[in-house]
Amino acid sequence: MQNAETGLKKVLRPIHLWAIAVGLVISGEYFGWNYGWAVSGTVGFLVATLLITVLYVTFIFSFTELSASIPHAGGPFAYAYRAFGPIGGFVSGYATLVEFLFAPPAIAFALGSYVHFLYPSIPVLYTALASYLVFIGINLLGIKESAIFSLVVTLLAVGELLLYMGLVAPHFKVATFLADPLPFGYAGIFAALPFAIWFYLAIEGVAMVAEEVKDPKRNIPKGYIYGLATLVLLALGVMVLTGGVANWQRLSNIDYPLPEALGLVMGRDSNWTHLFASIGLFGLIASFHGCVIGYSRQVFALARSGYLPTFLADVNKRFRTPHWALVAGGLVGCLALLTGTTDQVIILSVLGAVVMYIISMISLFNLRRKEPQLERPFTAPFYPWFPAIALLLSVVSLVAIVYYNFMLSIIFFAGLFLMLGVYLLLGRHRHKISDDALLEAR
Repeated sequence: MQNAETGLKKVLRPIHLWAIAVGLVISGEYFGWNYGWAVSGTVGFLVATLLITVLYVTFIFSFTELSASIPHAGGPFAYAYRAFGPIGGFVSGYATLVEFLFAPPAIAFALGSYVHFLYPSIPVLYTALASYLVFIGINLLGIKESAIFSLVVTLLAVGELLLYMGLVAPHFKVATFLADPLPFGYAGIFAALPFAIWFYLAIEGVAMVAEEVKDPKRNIPKGYIYGLATLVLLALGVMVLTGGVANWQRLSNIDYPLPEALGLVMGRDSNWTHLFASIGLFGLIASFHGCVIGYSRQVFALARSGYLPTFLADVNKRFRTPHWALVAGGLVGCLALLTGTTDQVIILSVLGAVVMYIISMISLFNLRRKEPQLERPFTAPFYPWFPAIALLLSVVSLVAIVYYNFMLSIIFFAGLFLMLGVYLLLGRHRHKISDDALLEAR
C-alpha cells in the first residue's frame, strides 16, 4: 500500500468530479466540432452527433462500473490489466496516453486563436506554449487546489455557453440550418464521427483521479452522471443554434466558431461579441487544465506500474503531485504544437480514445465473466445491452476514422506496434508490475 509520502491525496467530492468531467470536455463545445461541418454539412453532422451521444451515454454508464469497482489512477489501463494482463494493460495505456497527450495541444491552439481574435498582434503559438507553462505550474500546487480552480472556470464556462445560446437563439432560422444539409451524402456522417466525438472526448478522465476521491465507490458515479447530462444539453444546444444563425461553410475551418458566429449576427464590434470572446477563454482553460490533470495521472500510473521510466512516478513531497509526469507530458504537447495542425491533432486524440473505449468495454465483459464476485458499487444498467451498444458504436467509429484518415491511423498503430514490440523484446510482460495498488486489486 502507498504511504503518505508517495501516495496521492484523497480530497475530491462529487462537485469536484462534476467540474473535472465537464471541464475536461467543455472546450469541445467551443471549437473542434465545427470541422465536422466541413465533411458532412449541418444535418449530416447532427446525425453523427446523435449517434455519438448514444455512444457516450451507453459507454459512460458502463465505464462507471469499472471506475467505481477499480478506483485506480491508471483508469482504463488498470481495467485492461486486470482483465487481460500486461499486454492488455499496455495497449490500453498507450491508447489512453495518446488521447490525453494530444488533446491539450489542440485546445492550446484554440486558446491561442481566441487570444489572436481579440489581439491580432499576439501570435497563436506564443499563447499556446505559455498555456503549458502556466497550467503545469497550477497543477504542481496540489489536486485540491487544481480541482477548486477547475470548479470556478467550469462554472464560468457553462454560464457563458448558456449566455451564448440565449444571445443567438432569437436569430435562429430553420432555413439557415437546413441550407445544403448533406453536401457529401450519407458518407459524410461517418467522416464527421471523430469531430462529433470531440463534443464528449475525455470525460472518462475522471477515472484518473479515482485515487484522490473521497469514497470513490459512491462519488465517482455521481460525478460521471451529472457531468454527462450537462454536456449532452450543451453540445446539442450549441451545435444546433450555431448552425441556424450563420452559414456553416464560413465556420467550418476556424478555431473560434462561436465568437465568429456571434460577430456575424450582432456585429464584430459589438460589446457582446468582445465579451464572449474574452470570457470564452474560460471554457478552453477548463478543458486544458483538466487534460493536464488527466495526462499527468496516466503517465504517473504507467510509470508506477513499470511501463514508463520509474522517475515519472515520483510524487512531490510537499504538494503530493506527480511533478515529473506533468513536465514530461507538457514537453510532448509542446512538440505537437509545432506541427500547427489542429484537426490532425484532434483526430490522433480521438483515435486513442476510441481504441481505449473498445478495450474498456471488452474488459467489462471479461471481468463480469472471470470475477463475478468483484464488488460493484455501480453496475451498468441494461447489461449487456449498454456495453454492447457502446462497443459496436466504438468499432464503427474506429473503422470510419481509419477509412477517412488512413495516414494518421498508420502513424497511430505503427507507434503502438513499435512500442509493444520493444516491450515484449525487453521481456517486461513477464515481470510483475511494481504497482502495489493494482496488485492488491488483482
